[in-house]
Amino acid sequence: DVAALRKAIEGLGTTEKTLIDVLTQRSNAQRQLIDTAYQKATGRTLVADIKGDTHGDFEDLLVALVTPPAVYDCHEVMKAIKGSGTTESTLTEIFASRSNKQIKAMTDVYLKETGRLMRDDLKSEVSGDYGKAVLILAEGKKDESTNVDTAKAKADAKILYEAGEKKWGTDEAKFIDILCQRSVPQLRQTLIEYKNISKKTLQESIESEMSGDLEELLVAVVKCVKNAPAYFAERLFKAMKGAGTTESTLMRILVSRSEIDLMDIKEEYKKLFGYTLYSQLESEVSGNYGETLKKLCGQDG
Repeated sequence: DVAALRKAIEGLGTTEKTLIDVLTQRSNAQRQLIDTAYQKATGRTLVADIKGDTHGDFEDLLVALVTPPAVYDCHEVMKAIKGSGTTESTLTEIFASRSNKQIKAMTDVYLKETGRLMRDDLKSEVSGDYGKAVLILAEGKKDESTNVDTAKAKADAKILYEAGEKKWGTDEAKFIDILCQRSVPQLRQTLIEYKNISKKTLQESIESEMSGDLEELLVAVVKCVKNAPAYFAERLFKAMKGAGTTESTLMRILVSRSEIDLMDIKEEYKKLFGYTLYSQLESEVSGNYGETLKKLCGQDG
């Protein structure tokens, strides 16, 4: 692989096809080994050479593929809170969908690279109820036991019902407390219990009671509890719909889920929208960047 990459990069004009073929057909762990061997052989990092030889979205995508998952997540969070204005949608997607282990890993990278705690930097960038919820999720201390306590689910559902639909004005703190700290199986049961008390689903209640970033975050948490691949399928669809494609979202989801649940995401995509993710990519993205995304996605959907 290293020999092929060197030939592609060092030869006259970069052979993009080789870069795409090698990097998309290997796992992230294999790409790390390739990177180490590449440095040994050339004295240069693969990322530095990719940056020197490619540009734009294609460059960003190849760099993302060569980056370890925890480092990639961490850099996405850094990008979201850097510069003017915070990109809440990125923070929402990452913190609503990652496991404690993934959050801990990206927090460690953050500390190593900046010498600061990720939560401290987040604190100065996010505020209000949304900020509170993000900071709880960013602790990476969500309950991860697989046991379901039905009585507790019933009690939580009642608390949520009384904190939202049943009262004038919403008690956001209760929603944040329960949705950001309970385990996925426990919340699944809570969604069922909620529907039994209320005529609405919990998602519908959140959508009618709240607005803005907090609504988006809590709805994302609920969607990830119900069916994370469907949540990502929807995000991909929205990233390609409308005027202009949101490249960063497409890239982040396809790269970060490629070894976790991309097969399931493709299945959900077809179920939800009636055509394959691959066919949608074919009509939305082009050039070397498009080819790389399609290779990552795979033609089977």
